Amino acid sequence: MFKKLSCSTLGSAFLVFALSTVACAAGETAIAGLEYFTVSVFAAGFGIAVAAFGGALGQGMGLKAAVEGIARNPESSGKVTVTMLIGLAMIESLVIYALVISLILIYAHPQSAGIAALFGAGH
Repeated sequence: MFKKLSCSTLGSAFLVFALSTVACAAGETAIAGLEYFTVSVFAAGFGIAVAAFGGALGQGMGLKAAVEGIARNPESSGKVTVTMLIGLAMIESLVIYALVISLILIYAHPQSAGIAALFGAGH
């Protein structure tokens, strides 16, 4: 059930993003770089969503295994807890790396000053 749900969710997300790129390609923009910015925002949002989803799955499976190990052998709870916390920190660091890359995609591109001036000038 879970495999079907995740495949259909990823498939529909891919379809939405594929159609949005076709829609972006069809319209002409008067501002150079705005299309790049739009695609960067979609890519950053999709990337952090996939990273959070994968990180949550990994952390859940790790926590489940640690609790099962402690339930089978209660004397090893100290070692299992320390190892589990280190593993959870490593998984979370990968999600944070995805966040950093997403922020770089949004804020560190050549046209960022022009786009910021465009949105600032409208107010």
